[in-house]
Amino acid sequence: MNTNSNKPIGLFDSGIGGTSIWKEVQLLLPNEDTIYLSDSLYAPYGQKSKEEILQLSIKNTEFLLQKGAKLIIVACNTATTNAIKYLRANYNIPFIGIEPAIKPASLQTKTNCIGILATKGTLNSELFEKTSALIDHNIKIIECIGEGLVELIEDGKINTVEMDNLLKSYIEPMLNQNIDCLVLGCTHYPYLINSIQRITKNAIKIIDSGQAVARQTKRVLETQKLLNRNNNNVQHTFYINKNKLVLENILKGNTFTSIEQIDF
Repeated sequence: MNTNSNKPIGLFDSGIGGTSIWKEVQLLLPNEDTIYLSDSLYAPYGQKSKEEILQLSIKNTEFLLQKGAKLIIVACNTATTNAIKYLRANYNIPFIGIEPAIKPASLQTKTNCIGILATKGTLNSELFEKTSALIDHNIKIIECIGEGLVELIEDGKINTVEMDNLLKSYIEPMLNQNIDCLVLGCTHYPYLINSIQRITKNAIKIIDSGQAVARQTKRVLETQKLLNRNNNNVQHTFYINKNKLVLENILKGNTFTSIEQIDF
């Protein structure tokens, strides 16, 4: 057995949104310890320059490596699309990235029109452009920058009138263009699924990347012989550099977790 298999999986995001990925990972891989870094002080990444996003991603990677991570999930669409190529080239551990699930949506649409709700940083990235270019040209992609959504989620305002009104302003124009699939291109957005279903009256398919990322993580751990098969004392450690109360609320009910607020 590879002794590194006992080390934890690291995850980082611009805030609490990547916990949507973490939940899928720990469901599929219950024997794995995890370390999660919520870089909420600098959220959202989607409004920052590529260079800023890269520097923040390097900083987060170094933190998780210092904590002994054997693999790092870049649990942020914007950081993946802008920084993962550099991270893979410069660090000698596996990285799992997150891209908007445009391909699955393109295979499921009946109206040949799909919507994508994402940050500016994701939609403007080179990786997103390459992915979009591979889709059948008969399928129309309606892009929408979800400006302000991450900030409301980070402030704990998920189920509020303010959130509903903002979501409606983004989703209703896409519905008017006949989308039947909506891709959530930010790991914060799965926390809005209930609100989106209410606004759309469950008339469209909502697609996010969480389960696919968990499956890919498992595949890579197996390939690299890093899978932890025997762990009777699973620990999940969360670090956040802003108000930890929002993170505590998001993780309520999850066992074996500890949350530490840090200056970072």
